[in-house]
Amino acid sequence: MKVVLLNYTKNPDQVCAAAAQSCYSEKGASELFASTSDEKSKKMIRKVVGMGHLSVVEHAHFTFSVEGVSRSLTHQLVRHRIASYSQQSQRYVSMERAEYVFPPSVAKDPEAKRMYAKAMDEAWKAYRELAKKVPKEDARYVLPNACHTNITITMNARELWHFFNLRCCRRAQWEIRMMAWKMLAEARKVAPILFDSAGPGCFRGPCPEGEYACGKPYKRGEMPSEEEMLIESQKPEG
Repeated sequence: MKVVLLNYTKNPDQVCAAAAQSCYSEKGASELFASTSDEKSKKMIRKVVGMGHLSVVEHAHFTFSVEGVSRSLTHQLVRHRIASYSQQSQRYVSMERAEYVFPPSVAKDPEAKRMYAKAMDEAWKAYRELAKKVPKEDARYVLPNACHTNITITMNARELWHFFNLRCCRRAQWEIRMMAWKMLAEARKVAPILFDSAGPGCFRGPCPEGEYACGKPYKRGEMPSEEEMLIESQKPEG
């Protein structure tokens, strides 16, 4: 899995802080932006986010390239509706090469690994044979959810907050959780104030999952390593 931040609103922290200030000032956002320091931005963003005045953070947008993930992941991803997506087409791009995601829980079990690899081999064999007889758009029907895909994602900061709240949670499926943490790490590099407390719900108080809470809350600001997430993904649910 590869996650790259392609583009983002210039000076995102200051832009959102100026927008927030303009709601309570006689001055326009342009004048406020020119005089907004990091300290002022931090104070203002923390204040409005704490008040639930989240519309002001919608002014910052972030575009990510996500590569080498499964179609299973992207089926979950596009449920986040306030976003823009452009995904690699199986209709126009040949899927001749067998490229797919191997779940860690499958990879660690020799018998499960053998069964999985066999199923993938058979799926791609069927695809190649069908592609000789019918259009690729029809041959692709035999390809599995595990099939590699690439997708470009654009979200504003408010939607990213919501996305991280749900998908950085330990209860999220392992692959999309790993992607979410990678995206958060990239976003924090360019907007450290906006995403200071972004992450799973347990960063900001009691777990919002209620009776389904995992019992292992993250500490605020914690950033699990990829290795830790892979190890955790091998554990059975429940």
